[in-house]
Amino acid sequence: MVRDQFKDLKGGSELAMLAAPSKEELEQLKKAVAIMTSNEKQSAGSLTDEQIQKIAADARVDPANLAIFVNGYALHCKRVS
Repeated sequence: MVRDQFKDLKGGSELAMLAAPSKEELEQLKKAVAIMTSNEKQSAGSLTDEQIQKIAADARVDPANLAIFVNGYALHCKRVS
């Protein structure tokens, strides 16, 4: 079961929640992004753990889920560039 959480629909090693987030995970991400400043959005790939925790607390979302999405975004940006 745990290993399946680390696979996407094609069997890749990316977290499944990044490839297909649940409705609840997506709603939490939307809440967090909605309260982020323009600067935080533009530099999302380089936010510190403390910044992510503050955003999660302010948005009242799970900080672990937000960190996973932000880190996944940062990795995506590094792969693309």
